[in-house]
Amino acid sequence: MNSPNQPLPTFDEVLLCTPQTTAEQVGLFLRRCLIPCSGGGKIYTMLYADELGYDVSCRAEELFQRLQRYNSTYRLVILCNCEREHSYIPSVFSQYKVHMIPQRPLAEIQRYLQHHYRVAQPSSSAASVFKDNMCVGIVSSKRAGMGK
Repeated sequence: MNSPNQPLPTFDEVLLCTPQTTAEQVGLFLRRCLIPCSGGGKIYTMLYADELGYDVSCRAEELFQRLQRYNSTYRLVILCNCEREHSYIPSVFSQYKVHMIPQRPLAEIQRYLQHHYRVAQPSSSAASVFKDNMCVGIVSSKRAGMGK
């Protein structure tokens, strides 16, 4: 948010981890992050890395240890749930831990995201179904099974 005109991360810079995330998926992501290439300057982010299974986490750590020797300028952020700080990945990287609390008010964060997710030229795109021509939206329900 310090650079409002910078684009948001692209699909290759973010890995959203779940218990079903495979070692191959994590390996491809870590290779993109840690193997030097001409597209440098990207900040790679693993979200919910604490959700990874034990075997996947072990393989990810081994690969990270091997690859990070070849690139001292990588930029990797690993976000985890503080309630699962004793799972494998948060424990392995604990010496780099930084507790984060959003520093900006919610309204300011929402304006920032609206700036990036608004369709510039409204047309007959799917964005027309979301409020203010946004290209993303969240649909939720307090009751399960409502088809959302």
